[in-house]
Amino acid sequence: MNDVSLFRMNLLRAVYLLIGVGLAVNVWPQLAGAPVELMQGVVNCMLAVVGLLAFVGVRYPLRMLPLLLWEMLWKALWVLLVALPAWRAGTMDDGIAATLFACAVGMVVPLALPWGYVWRRYVTGEGEPWRRHAVQ
Repeated sequence: MNDVSLFRMNLLRAVYLLIGVGLAVNVWPQLAGAPVELMQGVVNCMLAVVGLLAFVGVRYPLRMLPLLLWEMLWKALWVLLVALPAWRAGTMDDGIAATLFACAVGMVVPLALPWGYVWRRYVTGEGEPWRRHAVQ
């Protein structure tokens, strides 16, 4: 069993639901629309799948934690490697500003994560075996 409180579990469910509904409203309609540029099509398909997996997270909030970690980490990396240098150089355009705003909305993820559980499960927890032990 885990030691994550029911409040934290429901907070995670709310985050998954927010992500799932947000992507369903903003990304899924674009999939059926006019053809888009190659990389935008890739991004839309990836985000649509993230939205689907977020709905799985409503039912299984702890099992789907890697999805939230991925969301948090890619946004942090993008802010550090794209938005911050553009801001410092004075070259931030409307596209970067809009994406930065979307990333800032995603900062609710680290507030909802059960960090003690994440540490015990993914950092100090026992890993899964690389191979089967020989039966003697």
